[in-house]
Amino acid sequence: MAQPAKVLVNGLEMEYEDSGGEGITLLLEAGGSAGMDNWQSIYPALAKQYRVIRYSRLGNGRSAPIEKNYSSEEYADEAKALLQALKVDTPVVYIAHSYGAYIARVFAARYPQDVAALMLVEPASEHDVDIMRAIDLVQAEKEIAQVKLDDMRGGMSNQYLDFWAKRPLPDYPAIPDIPVTVIASVKKYDDPPLLFFTDEARKMWGELHSHWAKTFPQGRAVLTDQSYHYPQKDEPDMVIKEIVRLVQQVIPAKSHK
Repeated sequence: MAQPAKVLVNGLEMEYEDSGGEGITLLLEAGGSAGMDNWQSIYPALAKQYRVIRYSRLGNGRSAPIEKNYSSEEYADEAKALLQALKVDTPVVYIAHSYGAYIARVFAARYPQDVAALMLVEPASEHDVDIMRAIDLVQAEKEIAQVKLDDMRGGMSNQYLDFWAKRPLPDYPAIPDIPVTVIASVKKYDDPPLLFFTDEARKMWGELHSHWAKTFPQGRAVLTDQSYHYPQKDEPDMVIKEIVRLVQQVIPAKSHK
């Protein structure tokens, strides 16, 4: 198996690992400020079956640090540049976690010819704050304001523009009719730190992603009560099973046994 390497993207070093091989290619997009190690729990197993590429976005992992705030549109363009640099010329199965879902959705809309299927694992959503406000508007505004302040105190944020900048909601229909799977946690918290983690919010979270997945003719929603925000770490076998299922919607099963 290949070892982590670096490639120049827009003149900056980007860390990646490419398992090599032929056939379908999986692209793993990490969440938030995470690097490609976010996928370590499932990468080795997947690499035995497919060509798998995981990477650390600029500003994350061992990639070059960032000098500005980034948007998901810019990150999507850099994911495209990475695939070009690695000479990936066939559509990928794009698998994204948390904040990475913003990037994957934008990528699928901007480069529809480059995506064969899409999987979002515990995807961040611009509707997170809507869930909180629907439960208790006054308390929600207080909590949202505090989270925003905490985020800003952290310094340069590679997701600031997506979380807090004012812009239109994504145009979901822009994503083509491809196989789509969403894995979302509805596990309840013993001591919810925010309205977003209350039992009512967990139920609404599951409903949100179930509805979104079902807007696609080939959509599938998987709700889990066995893990919180990192199903790929807490339930790796389940996530791998769903990835294999998704791949089978793209190519005949016999071709990747």
